[in-house]
Amino acid sequence: MDRPARFLVVGCGYVGTRLATLLLARGPVIGLTRSATSAAALRARGLDAEAWDFDGTAPPPAALALPAVVYYLVPPPPEGATDPRLEAFLAALPAPPSRLVYVSTTGVYGDTGGGWVSEDSPLQPTTDRAQRRADAEARISAYAARHGVPATILRVPGIYGPGRLPLERLRRGDPLIRHAEAGYSSRIHVDDLANALLLAGTQPAAVGRTYNVTDGNTATMTEYFERVANLAGLPAPALVSRAEAERRLSPGLMSFLAESRRIDSSRIRRELGFEPRFGDLRLGILSSLPQR
Repeated sequence: MDRPARFLVVGCGYVGTRLATLLLARGPVIGLTRSATSAAALRARGLDAEAWDFDGTAPPPAALALPAVVYYLVPPPPEGATDPRLEAFLAALPAPPSRLVYVSTTGVYGDTGGGWVSEDSPLQPTTDRAQRRADAEARISAYAARHGVPATILRVPGIYGPGRLPLERLRRGDPLIRHAEAGYSSRIHVDDLANALLLAGTQPAAVGRTYNVTDGNTATMTEYFERVANLAGLPAPALVSRAEAERRLSPGLMSFLAESRRIDSSRIRRELGFEPRFGDLRLGILSSLPQR
């Protein structure tokens, strides 16, 4: 009888904690997180965890020496065009993992003016944030080829779920771009993403593949905020022109609103049998609202 796989979730935070909980049914799981406080919180939830500062010079934790399926969920640093965190992590591995899953972003496709993109579309990152992810994808692919490691890349859009709805922005009354000028965007509920990650690291068909992971909806950011406001009983955001939004919103938020693309995520459904539980955006939002 085959021994159960061992799993290492690197960056065991909002998404990683849910993933680690699912993986416990498949074998031993270790969560790697940035601080001792976070590691203690994970252990309090029944998860084995170790702390490692991904930007520091501390020796790598003992968990890296264990053969495991590695899920890498650590975001790149906030500046630059490369991902030195991932580079340092791969260099710290004493031996290649038995399998490697990397979480990237659909932002690597850049702005397509609302056109559809699939996993075969060219990468055209238009922001430093997306360029860092494209760099990380290239590093993962090169490492996997060099060491013969089965690897999978998931390209993920905006993640929402409990504690991750734009309620504060709505309460502040931040405006949004009017419908005629709003670009297409995509989302995925955190629980659906955890399930997609489970499939990516355990299904043989996922080896060597790249997958877009969305809930199948292409609502604009404006439509999404309006739905959240309606279901949360909050005032709908004021709608302004794109030019006015650039004057009133932060550059960080505008960098997301400036791009428009529709994501084809049929490959992961077809090849891995992924079916989002929250394909209905209304149900996903309702499940994420604070309990009253």
